[in-house]
Amino acid sequence: MAYATINPFTNEQIKTFPNSTDSEVDAALDAAHAAFLSWRETSFAERAKVMQKAADILRRDSEKYSALLTLEMGKLISEARAETELSAAIFEYYAKNAEKLLAPESLPVASKDEGRARIIFQPLGILLAVEPWNFPFYQVARIIAPQLSAGNTVVLKHASNVPQCAEAMDRLMIEAGLPKGGFRNLYPTHDQVSRIIADHRVRGVALTGSEGAGAKVASGAGAALKKSTMELGGSDAFIVLEDADLEKTIKWAVFGRHWNAGQVCVSAKRMIVVDKVYDAFAKGYREGVAKLKMGDPMDPSTTLAPLSSQGAVNDLKKQVEGAVAAGAKAEEIPLPLPNAGAFFRPVILSDVAHDNPARREEFFGPVTLLFRAKDEADAIRIANDSPYGLGGSVFTRDEARGEAVAAQIETGMVYVNHPTMVKADLPFGGVLRSGYGRELIGLGIKEFVNAKLIDVVDIDAPF
Repeated sequence: MAYATINPFTNEQIKTFPNSTDSEVDAALDAAHAAFLSWRETSFAERAKVMQKAADILRRDSEKYSALLTLEMGKLISEARAETELSAAIFEYYAKNAEKLLAPESLPVASKDEGRARIIFQPLGILLAVEPWNFPFYQVARIIAPQLSAGNTVVLKHASNVPQCAEAMDRLMIEAGLPKGGFRNLYPTHDQVSRIIADHRVRGVALTGSEGAGAKVASGAGAALKKSTMELGGSDAFIVLEDADLEKTIKWAVFGRHWNAGQVCVSAKRMIVVDKVYDAFAKGYREGVAKLKMGDPMDPSTTLAPLSSQGAVNDLKKQVEGAVAAGAKAEEIPLPLPNAGAFFRPVILSDVAHDNPARREEFFGPVTLLFRAKDEADAIRIANDSPYGLGGSVFTRDEARGEAVAAQIETGMVYVNHPTMVKADLPFGGVLRSGYGRELIGLGIKEFVNAKLIDVVDIDAPF
């Protein structure tokens, strides 16, 4: 596995990194285990100082961190700054809330013979985090902030095309005051990842990535009888009902599909519009997409970034070609194309029949699937005709109606009158082929702790 920085705007290789050696992997696990034995004994106040310091550093050096995101992954500099701030907010959230989120819980008991029962939450040990390239800091922050706050330690295997971002997170935690070994980035091979999962000191695995990677890692964790969480992508439905505010809805649709160049697991990938407003929505949506501007992601006037790599461009082209071969209609929006870089013109796919494989694929880039629904019930049916279940949106002027529709969509998250979004104080996760487990808030911090029952019973109580 080659770890390298390749600028998506120029396709120029900037820097390469060698794979970790077996001795480096062993040393990292030794250090992580030694750190865990002491870190788990620290107070929440001590851990909070480290988390808050990490947040402060990210905000202080926002331009440095943001520029690194744009260099390696290609995202717009404005979006890179937003990601840096979001990561800081996650660290700060756990600095302020970890202790109360993991406070012991008293249990009601049926009779005094059952004693005084309570649950305490204790860390498990070393965790392996396997993270993707599309949000190089946020994806890492949303696992290490809660789990370090809980008293665990973490070893990171990041995506091969963002090695400098991974390295930057390593340095960040050292500067924030985390004890040596508490968090460590590695550049492991696939075989080394398997060996890390199998190590008896590693107690859990958190992965965000593709279905293929998730299946392989989850299988390894399952074989070792270890807890795992999986966030494996999605194909979010964006439902537009006949009473929606079309002007505002269309703006959200264009943004919801094209932020981060459409490389977001919770992008609004499937526009499902009821018949009464379909034509007006489709016209406005095309016009909105046509106003996007491709170019240098460091230029504030650019509104559509390159994809993460030329390989990603080639893969997306093949997907579109496959959809068309199976009967779909493809409309390419003729935006001016830069002379170099991993750029992809937006495409709108329509007439995607039920038996078209594209209907059940995730398009990770600026490709929109547009569906005409007969009515609200048909829109819900189309939304649920997917193997994915991550996020979704419902647009209507009637909020109660929107909530009722949202309750019928088979996903982990649904937003009314807003594309699926990510915040430090909202949970994140899905169902079906989008994976399992939750990240952020109290749900995330409790994924890798031992919820231990302690019951104090009178010695004379009956069995």
